[in-house]
Amino acid sequence: MGQRMTTPERISLGAGLGLIMLATLPRYFLGGHETRLTLVLMAIAAILVVTLIQWRLLPSADRKRLPGLLQRLMGLLVLGTALGFAWYAVTGTGNGWPLSLSHGATAGLLLFALSLWHR
Repeated sequence: MGQRMTTPERISLGAGLGLIMLATLPRYFLGGHETRLTLVLMAIAAILVVTLIQWRLLPSADRKRLPGLLQRLMGLLVLGTALGFAWYAVTGTGNGWPLSLSHGATAGLLLFALSLWHR
């Protein structure tokens, strides 16, 4: 009950969620899935609004931790994406780069969430 609702970790996870949703856009655009594309764009907008509200409510002392968390997020998203492309290249089971991109970015966000949980 005494837990704060706004933390730099939650903001960085929200930003990561928005980024992996952006990574799915090529998949839906190239696949001709206009309805899914529209829904994902609406969800990205909602996540952006919530994340910005959370950032505004964040105490200034906690804002100083956010750049380091976002840097780690970006590094793990790049690592996850590289692993996704490598996995599909080795196994030959991917349906092209859009699938590798979205799955790899998701793996990166999961790695980031696990790194937050571990600390």
